[in-house]
Amino acid sequence: MKRRTHFGFVLVFSLISYLCLCSAFYLPGLAPVSFCEDGSGGEDCQTVIQLFVNRLDSVESVLPYEYDVFDFCKDMKETRPSENLGQVLFGERIESSPYKVSFKKDVKCQTVCTKNYQKTNQENVAKLDFLKMGMQLNYQHHWIIDNMPVTWCYDVEDGQKYCNPGFPIGCLVTSDGRAKDACVINSEFNKKNTFYVFNHVDIKITYHNGASEGWRGARLVAATLEPKSIKHADDKHPNCEGGTPMEVPGVFENDVAITYTYSVTFEENNEIKWASRWDYILVSMPHTNIQWFSIMNSLVIVLFLSGMVAMIMLRTLHKDIARYNQVDQADLIKLPPTKEKFSIPYEDAQEESGWKQVHGDVFRPPRKGMVLSVFLGQGTQIFIMTFITLFLACLGFLSPANRGALMTCSVVLWVLLGTPAGYVSARLYKTFGGEKWKTNVLLTALLCPGIVFADFFLMNLILWVEGSSAAIPFGTLVAILALWFGISVPLTFVGAYFGFKKAAIEQPVRTNQIPRQIPEQSFFTKPIPGIVMGGILPFGCIFIQLFFILNSIWSHQMYYMFGFLFLVFIILLITCSEATILLCYFHLCAEDYHWWWRSFLTSGFTAVYLFIYAVHYFFSKLQIVGAASTILYFGYTMIMVLIFFLFTGTIGFFACFWFVNKIYSVVKVD
Repeated sequence: MKRRTHFGFVLVFSLISYLCLCSAFYLPGLAPVSFCEDGSGGEDCQTVIQLFVNRLDSVESVLPYEYDVFDFCKDMKETRPSENLGQVLFGERIESSPYKVSFKKDVKCQTVCTKNYQKTNQENVAKLDFLKMGMQLNYQHHWIIDNMPVTWCYDVEDGQKYCNPGFPIGCLVTSDGRAKDACVINSEFNKKNTFYVFNHVDIKITYHNGASEGWRGARLVAATLEPKSIKHADDKHPNCEGGTPMEVPGVFENDVAITYTYSVTFEENNEIKWASRWDYILVSMPHTNIQWFSIMNSLVIVLFLSGMVAMIMLRTLHKDIARYNQVDQADLIKLPPTKEKFSIPYEDAQEESGWKQVHGDVFRPPRKGMVLSVFLGQGTQIFIMTFITLFLACLGFLSPANRGALMTCSVVLWVLLGTPAGYVSARLYKTFGGEKWKTNVLLTALLCPGIVFADFFLMNLILWVEGSSAAIPFGTLVAILALWFGISVPLTFVGAYFGFKKAAIEQPVRTNQIPRQIPEQSFFTKPIPGIVMGGILPFGCIFIQLFFILNSIWSHQMYYMFGFLFLVFIILLITCSEATILLCYFHLCAEDYHWWWRSFLTSGFTAVYLFIYAVHYFFSKLQIVGAASTILYFGYTMIMVLIFFLFTGTIGFFACFWFVNKIYSVVKVD
């Protein structure tokens, strides 16, 4: 029967893992759009393909900018699609473009506009200088067709093709003749101290025809482009077949005219299905093999910890309890019936069973119990939010195609999960013997969210000053405050009401009135070394996955491996629990009963390693320049570290809380 149960558990877990790893990107609310040629369109079939432009960003700067900030061609009838909360928080600013595309209507070297810059006009000088800054920092365009990124695909080493969901404004050849960024792709980009503007794009749109499948029109399955730098002698009759590159001198000595053009071609490909149209982008990102290595590395750590915990639970504790029961039976024969358990007169039993010697102090309320209960309440809220968000993401509900959905889901869940935060905080605070319930519920509702909001607001001020598109509008900030104080805070009060209404958590043993003196501890059982060691193994499970997450945030790469992320989340959960249980057991055996805070800080110290890794990533992987970008990087990193600290600390605390209650309830005092 046990084998069948174990096999069933493995089968269910494998099925869930398989479903999470599947690329089910279009489950919710993303219906395909059909396109038809001019004259045959209708409500169910569009003829015009909208090309939208998104914000421009760079790996050398944290500051993104709207398309309109740069002096590009603009749509005279500019429209903006509706944006969700997540898009606004991420700073996405999508708007219509001046590039007009009709289905199956090829365009050859069409002029969009011409921008003239006169050296005597200060406004022109400022606009051209800002454009040069964008090329120097390698700012990237991000265009969208049919809710799909327009990609620039090019060959990389080992004969592989990489599809980048963006393309640069231009590039720079430095004063010493060194070609930077995209300037290495063309040998004609060789003039020193010169910028080359990519003012022409060849767009190729691939579609799947539905004539043979019973549905009308066609569906777009790919959109790629190739940027080019071409100097047009005549802007009314441009020639896009070749010519000299569009040069912008580093020193503005003569007037400059930049003509922007584009070409569009269509290609039919019925082998690519609409549901898998993102595959050509995702396959070019070589993450899968490294992700499996990360999973196997994490599983080895989990198996090691599981073996250690099993050895303690099944052998050491079982032997301790059996020996205790034998000694206790002998005591009951020799001593009066009122003699309490745990008074073991045998020195060898005391040496091997040190954890039983502190039974009268192990549930003594911790110092700063108010702060600990507040942290645990917030950590519970973050844990539930993270679990639900990742589970929905790995099922495809929060795919990259549904922009901003991940952040929107996280914020909404956090707001609605105020009740468990208030309940857990109040219940534990009451267990600790606290009586200031008003202070407890206010701190639970305001302390950690207030720190995050204050940091976020300061970062937003910097973005406002720099004129970045990532700056959150004032109305959105008011909406966030309304969600916080109008929904989350009242729900926290509701949870705290039920938490204080219930009785305190019953402890399996009584607490002595006089605290027991803690003996001299060895180096490894002292608080700081134990806490520092406790965060190493959990961090070892996540550091590879963390690299890809940081890449998606700061290097603007696309993250889609939510199935792997969900599995790593489960592994992190197990690792934090087992590492904390192991260290908690060793500390109790050393007769150190201060485990409340230590259990929280042991796994919570993983956040310190996260911060150290973020610092290493900043100096080794990024090319960020400027004080504002540096402050923004570390400001947002501190928010991540605080959230991760509460999350991992809560996992370790409740694992240790369960463990301590379990072992002391087995040898419960009568």
